[in-house]
Amino acid sequence: MEPLIAAIDQGTSSTRFLVFNAKTAELISHHQVEINQSFPKEGWVEEDPKEIMQSVYECMERTCEKLCQLNIDISNIKAVGVTNQRETTLVWDKVTGEPLYNAIVWLDLRTQSTVERLINKAPGRNKNHLKHKTGLPISTYFSAVKLRWLLDNVDEVQQAVLSERAMFGTVDSWIIWCLTGGRNGGVHCTDVSNASRTMLFNIHTLEWDPELCRYFDVPMEILPKVRSSSEIYGWMVSSVFVYVSCLSQCLGDQSAALVGQMCFKEGQAKNTYGTGCFLLRNTGTKPVVSEHGLLTTVAYKLGKDEPACYALEGSVAIAGAVVRWLKDNMGIVQSSSEIEKLAAAAGTSYGCYFVPAFSGLYAPYWEPSARGIICGLTQFTNRNHLAFAALEAVCFQTREILDAMNQDSGVPLTQLQVDGGMTSNRLLMQLQADILCIPVVRPTMSETSALGAAMAAGAAEGVEVWNLSPDHLPHVSSEKYDPQINSDESEFRFARWKKAVQKAMNWETTEPCCNTNGMKPQGSTNLHLEIFTMFKSKKWWNE
Repeated sequence: MEPLIAAIDQGTSSTRFLVFNAKTAELISHHQVEINQSFPKEGWVEEDPKEIMQSVYECMERTCEKLCQLNIDISNIKAVGVTNQRETTLVWDKVTGEPLYNAIVWLDLRTQSTVERLINKAPGRNKNHLKHKTGLPISTYFSAVKLRWLLDNVDEVQQAVLSERAMFGTVDSWIIWCLTGGRNGGVHCTDVSNASRTMLFNIHTLEWDPELCRYFDVPMEILPKVRSSSEIYGWMVSSVFVYVSCLSQCLGDQSAALVGQMCFKEGQAKNTYGTGCFLLRNTGTKPVVSEHGLLTTVAYKLGKDEPACYALEGSVAIAGAVVRWLKDNMGIVQSSSEIEKLAAAAGTSYGCYFVPAFSGLYAPYWEPSARGIICGLTQFTNRNHLAFAALEAVCFQTREILDAMNQDSGVPLTQLQVDGGMTSNRLLMQLQADILCIPVVRPTMSETSALGAAMAAGAAEGVEVWNLSPDHLPHVSSEKYDPQINSDESEFRFARWKKAVQKAMNWETTEPCCNTNGMKPQGSTNLHLEIFTMFKSKKWWNE
């Protein structure tokens, strides 16, 4: 049997464990478990760290059972990699091994007032005040402000810091620490791609920055050690693997997808459609500063002695999450797959435009005060049109970040490589090609984040069963979607979308306001509450 490499893919909505053939890149077996999210208050999004780890263990166990059913010896798994939802923030007690609060998810908005305060005290009220070191604007999106909230508001976190028991990490750090022994000698580390999303990391020196830590008043002793994205971090302590496997890779999910799409050359790009939507373009070994609202991030560092590679990134908060909202909050669809049928039945949004700014707007605007809005409703509008408008919204948001990326690079993309769960929606892929006016190319094996994690794990020094040299990269089959509408129609629809975006701006502030009863509403601008009365009769949307 040829060597196998496994990958833990811990995303916002689910956890997967996947096993690949290191010679052919063939997916041998996998298992997936959904993750629950909680919304304690408007704008707050949390996940249970223990549930995250339980899902990891369950996926590992079920996948290994499937391998045994296939008569495949799990001792052929030579290494395990980790790829993860980025920015999601945890603090735990290194003595007890217990989380001190739920994980604050990357799209959580509770820190908006903190962000406004930081921007107000920055010279010229410039949200890019720290960008020269971090590559990032001051935003609710990144880990430093979430950690600051935990330090300010959770007594258990404060006490653990004072008693030198606290450990901070993003999801990758939590998983690696738990799998390598936890409180019994677990390895507390992260990689450069995840560290670069915290606002505490200098992307030029590739180290935690004392000045940034002082700015956010974060004690440096709680931070994980920063490692490369491809090296042996430690050995797994798990009953699942009778034959011990090493953990030899860590990459944020979008960086892993860049590797999985084999975008190793400067100028190559990919767009991932998951809970959010993330377009990354490889800029080589030198960071490029965006002038059009994109992020500068560390893409990967494939070995201790290898140079770091950087990327320009356009981040969209709500992509697949809009489908989940239509299903769970509004009951407009019964399953995520149903949205394609509804949208296809309409064939058009009939002038309806949906801006799903549930967590404000990310790139290229970085406007946390924006909120979701639906424009252009008439008595003719039904749920099919809303489904179509939701899919179009994902495509329009991608168009905005692609335009910004083309302006920054000066070299327009001639086609877009895509991946992620939403790419199984063929209508969405065709809409994307139509709105971008360039072909969209989707690999037939869409688990590219996990593939990228496996590739980097297998290539690590001491493992070396996966060759990443250009002439040894695996061939992955794909399908291509060409634009089917003329550019004038595409531009007209995009212009209407941009008009809708402006209507969504400056909707929410942290300043107190009163309703007609003199009460201060906490959620008066949440899209769910804004349009609930419109949708409360299911008869209306079924007509």
